[in-house]
Amino acid sequence: MTDQQISTPPAELAEAVTAVLPGARTDLEALVRIPSIWADPAHADDTRRSADAVAALARDAGAADVQVISAGGGAPAVVAHWPGPEGTPTVMLYAHHDVQPTGGDEHWTTPPFEPTERDGRLYGRGAADDKAGVMTHLAVLRAYDGRPPVGVVLFIEGEEESGSPTLTALLAEHHASLAADVIVIADAANPAVDVPALTTSLRGLVDVVVEVSMLERPVHSGVYGGPIGDALTALCRTLATLHDDKGEVAVPGLVHGSSDAPDPDEATYRADAGLLDGVELIGSGSIPERVNVKPAVAVLGIDAPRVAEASNVLLPRARAMVSMRLAPGEDAAQAQRALAEHLERNVPWGAHVTVTPGTGVAEPFSLSATGEVYDHARAAFSSAYGNSAVETGIGGSIPFIAEFARTFPGAAVLVTGVGDPASRWHGIDESLHLGMFGRGVLAEALLLSRLGGQD
Repeated sequence: MTDQQISTPPAELAEAVTAVLPGARTDLEALVRIPSIWADPAHADDTRRSADAVAALARDAGAADVQVISAGGGAPAVVAHWPGPEGTPTVMLYAHHDVQPTGGDEHWTTPPFEPTERDGRLYGRGAADDKAGVMTHLAVLRAYDGRPPVGVVLFIEGEEESGSPTLTALLAEHHASLAADVIVIADAANPAVDVPALTTSLRGLVDVVVEVSMLERPVHSGVYGGPIGDALTALCRTLATLHDDKGEVAVPGLVHGSSDAPDPDEATYRADAGLLDGVELIGSGSIPERVNVKPAVAVLGIDAPRVAEASNVLLPRARAMVSMRLAPGEDAAQAQRALAEHLERNVPWGAHVTVTPGTGVAEPFSLSATGEVYDHARAAFSSAYGNSAVETGIGGSIPFIAEFARTFPGAAVLVTGVGDPASRWHGIDESLHLGMFGRGVLAEALLLSRLGGQD
């Protein structure tokens, strides 16, 4: 779609969206104040309170019915329905109300659960990921005064940041209630605040815990050091084999994709990541290739004595958690085995090694954004943002998207969102660009209008 083909949003709908934005922001701030960190048992009640708050907002937005549901001891989710005119499709609007831990409140410029505006951005944990998605959906429904031009099922999950462990059970138990012709997932990002994106691929994710053992017990490093090695050094040497000298992932047999997406400005990319002066980017290929369609490996943690607690002994054992992102087209179970086998093969000095597969497996996802629904989406988002919508990949993993595609195989899946490179999802000082939030609400409202035959 060229800029010349971008249409102007209907004035009446644009005015309706503008009218609901102040209230949507107020309610977003109220949701951000709830520390719904389901991954932390200390915040289980907060997550339930967050679900109740979302349910109340859905009722106020005119839902015909609202339920707070859960499965197998999982987090509370919200399901609400707005019947559409006869003959129109049903659209699921998905987001999640749980959030990541803060990473240390003391590191934030302002308290993470006290939303604060600075330079047109709203700062707070969940302000972008993904309570902005929740309020995007609810603002659209308010703009239609609770009478959307299509049938709507709102599904707000409560454990996405924990890997959605009970989502499969939820979808099975409430299949009929959640069934839809189109699924709009508001949990992704745009390349810029004025450039909308349809996400067409996501990397997968696996992890393992590797433990290296060399001794029955700690021994004195002066008496035995030299002929006898230590487990922590052996572990470090093993972990070092995960990359070659350029920083390319050295695990054999993995899928590597390619991308013709243009490179972002490297200085901006480095600044967004907080990369220190002089630190090199690793790997090869364009930045979009390295981020979106190639594997990546990271050591997330090591069990070993703290420096302040270290003593002059050779450590008998040490272990680490290794995480690997997977390119679209990869098989997660196969990749996890390849990672385990690589670690087992590369332990030095005859050290004993045990590799335990993690349970947080996420399959990569890709789709072909062709067909009428995607044409409507491109037109709606381009119109709202004033710039042509682009298709993009995301380096992160959203496990539930593949689950939705399997559960509702006939539904068109649209992955959108109101994040941008400066949003710092999962990081310190997470934020939402408020202007982009307004454009995101208008885009989704236009999409529902087009899906309902009101082009």
